[in-house]
Amino acid sequence: MIEEKNMDGTSRADIIRGAHVNIVLKKDQASGALTEGYVKDILTSSPYHSRGIKVRLESGAVGRVKEVLE
Repeated sequence: MIEEKNMDGTSRADIIRGAHVNIVLKKDQASGALTEGYVKDILTSSPYHSRGIKVRLESGAVGRVKEVLE
């Protein structure tokens, strides 16, 4: 049986530069609207963050990862 990893964006180890992700921008936290893109920089230095690892997308948008896409 293959164990499925939880790719909810809270673990820094799951996120690499170039990863395709959905993030929530600061201005969209109340609505939960997601922005899709590719990771340019990982801004959170800790290995885990309960609300999601903060990243900068190639578009320049900054937010917390909610989902790592395949």
